[in-house]
Amino acid sequence: MFKSMGIVELNSVARGIMTADDMVKEANVELVLARPVCPGRYLIMVAGDTAAVKRSVEKGLRIADEFIADHFVLTHIHPDVFPAISSSVLVPEIRAIGVIETYSSASAVMAADKAVKAANVDLIDIRLATGLAGKAVVTLTGRIGSVQAAVEAGSQCLAESGLLLGNAVLSSPSEEIKKQILM
Repeated sequence: MFKSMGIVELNSVARGIMTADDMVKEANVELVLARPVCPGRYLIMVAGDTAAVKRSVEKGLRIADEFIADHFVLTHIHPDVFPAISSSVLVPEIRAIGVIETYSSASAVMAADKAVKAANVDLIDIRLATGLAGKAVVTLTGRIGSVQAAVEAGSQCLAESGLLLGNAVLSSPSEEIKKQILM
């Protein structure tokens, strides 16, 4: 599994495509995602060894220049983050539900990593920007105390940056909501 993930989010699709190409040429990283997202942004995710990811993101920042919307490098990323980004998580049981809503895709991934490291929870999904007007949403499940701790940790890491839009904890979600969350 990968040690680190880097994200560069841009306000230009054209510059985003060019940036993604240069990032994968700069270092030995895997291009996890490179696609347009709402509203007219471009999201790039790379993964790999920490030094390579840092080098790739640094190159991306130089190329993206004035079009940078958000960026970061996460080292020692929790292994549950990658499947949640690709919506390939099979959650055995939904108990309490936690939701963290952010103003950027990059910040949602950071919040999800902090949340899943802080408490014994399962990530359900990290929904990135598309269809969300550029925002992103993290959903997770577990016992109520763990969900509360995870949502608090994930939200706290974004509080100073102003990228946290809101959060919610459902202690006893209805069966209808559980079905909708899993769709």
